[in-house]
Amino acid sequence: MGQTEHPPVNVVVNDSSSEGLEPEVYEALLLSTTATLANIMLGHGLSNTYLLGLSPLAAGQPKLIGPAYTLRFIPAREDIDSMANYASSDNLHRRAIEECPPGAVLVIDSGRCVRAASAGDVMAARLKKRGVLGMVTDGGFRDSQSIRGVGLPAFQQQAAPPATPIALHPIELNGPVGCAGVAIYPGDIIVGDEDGVVAIPAHLVQVVAREALRVSRYEEFVDLNIESGRSIFGLFPSSLESLQEYEHWVSSGKPGHSK
Repeated sequence: MGQTEHPPVNVVVNDSSSEGLEPEVYEALLLSTTATLANIMLGHGLSNTYLLGLSPLAAGQPKLIGPAYTLRFIPAREDIDSMANYASSDNLHRRAIEECPPGAVLVIDSGRCVRAASAGDVMAARLKKRGVLGMVTDGGFRDSQSIRGVGLPAFQQQAAPPATPIALHPIELNGPVGCAGVAIYPGDIIVGDEDGVVAIPAHLVQVVAREALRVSRYEEFVDLNIESGRSIFGLFPSSLESLQEYEHWVSSGKPGHSK
C-alpha cells in the first residue's frame, strides 16, 4: 500500500499572522492545556501525541501554536560533516532557518541526540525576525541564555552546547519525522505550553479544538464547585447529571462565576 497523505486542513503555513489557523480554532487551542488536548486525542484513538521529555527553554515563554515545518537529522559522519560543509548555502540545517515559513513552527528531529546542538541563538534570532513562531527539538539547543533574550518560544530535551556537525547531519526538510517518538507530518499543529509539547494531526485540529473549548468551559464549572467544597465524584470526570447541572448553570448566566 502507498503512504497515506495527511493534507493540512484550514492551516495557512505561509500566513504572516501569529495564528496560521482559523481564529476560532486558534483561540480554542490557546485556552486549552497540552494535557487536555492529549486527552481529547486519546478519545479519538491517538495515544502517542505528547512529545515526552521536552520542556520550555524559558520559564514564562509565550504559548506556542502553529503548523509544523520539519527538519530531520541523522548521525554525522566525519568524512561528510565538517565546518566547511556546514558553511555551504546548500546545507539543509541553514536552509531550514531561511525556508521555514512565517507563521510555522520549526520541528527538529535529532533522534534525541544531545551530543550536538539542534540550533543556537543566531538561528533563533533569524527565525524570529522572519516571523517563525518557535522551534522544537527532541535534542537540545546551545546559547540558551541568548535564545531566552531573543524571545522565540523553544522546547528541548536538555541543553546541547557542542557544534552541530560533531554529531548531527541534516538530511531532509519538511518531510514526516519522529520527534520525541511522535510521528509528525508537515502541517500538523504543534502546541507547546509550560508542561510540554503536543502534536495534533492537521485533519483533526478543528474537531480537537471544538472539544477542547467545551472542556475548558466545563472546567470553569468544576473549579467553582471544587472551591465551594464539592467532591470530585460525579463531577470530574463529568457525568450525565453534572453535565445537566452545567447546562443549567450556563443558561442561568453562570452564577458565582467572576471571570
